[in-house]
Amino acid sequence: MNDYISLRIDVDPCSEDACDLLAAFLADMGYESFVSDHTGLTAYIKAEDFSQPEIEAMIADFPFEACLKASHEVVEGKDWNEEWEKNYFQPIVIDDQCVVHSTFHHDFPAARYEIVIDPKMAFGTGHHATTSMMLRHLLSMDLQGRDVIDMGTGTGILAILASKRGAHRVTGIEIDPGAHENALENVGLNNVDVTMLLGDSARLSDAGKAQIFIANINRNVILADLRLYAEALQPDGVMILSGFYEEDIPLIERAAALYGLQREATMTMQDPNLTSDDPALSHGPWASVRLRKARES
Repeated sequence: MNDYISLRIDVDPCSEDACDLLAAFLADMGYESFVSDHTGLTAYIKAEDFSQPEIEAMIADFPFEACLKASHEVVEGKDWNEEWEKNYFQPIVIDDQCVVHSTFHHDFPAARYEIVIDPKMAFGTGHHATTSMMLRHLLSMDLQGRDVIDMGTGTGILAILASKRGAHRVTGIEIDPGAHENALENVGLNNVDVTMLLGDSARLSDAGKAQIFIANINRNVILADLRLYAEALQPDGVMILSGFYEEDIPLIERAAALYGLQREATMTMQDPNLTSDDPALSHGPWASVRLRKARES
């Protein structure tokens, strides 16, 4: 099992934009997984790929006016399934319709839709508020026979549910190689027909046009790629977006209107892991938006 370096960068003042930019720079260096919070970012890279001079150079050239402090430690090779089971991932039920569990879980309730996720280091188990909202949107919609694109698929959880709910053609796109590999494994565990593509929004040209387009990423990526998302959506199709806060909804809606997308519904959810005195609560709850593309005249 590979050893990893856990890199911690504290940012003062900390902002979502600063953490997003840090994650982008670190991804270019080969970092595989990122966890941001209200004081900074934690990222993981294989130990043999870690470079202290690269980190120092990135901090020296960071374009935001902020104080960055970096530290790191070795994370010895682990059975990541065991780590998730002990510390992070317990079975979850969504709206009494869908249960999400892993292969190491043996005690979980029955539900109409059962999704098996072995997350390893990829994002998306249903526990985060944004993933939970996206699952609820998909459970409330008629997916039978629809073509679906899941942009930034992570573990593949949303694409898997879409397939289980009768979608005709489901395509997931993931930029991170480790997450892409994990998504392929989860597709196999659930015995569903989902195509997983490795890459960014440039891969949308290989996915065809969808009737339902979903993206649970973050505000900046969504705004940068929204035109491409809209082009990949058929007229009268539905787009569901999340990965941003309630105060970002007007910004998302204004950008979406430029491409013929109008709001149908919104959903908000507070992160259940936050305490009442957590500074992250100043952002307000997480949000999701369901939009419909105009029909062709």
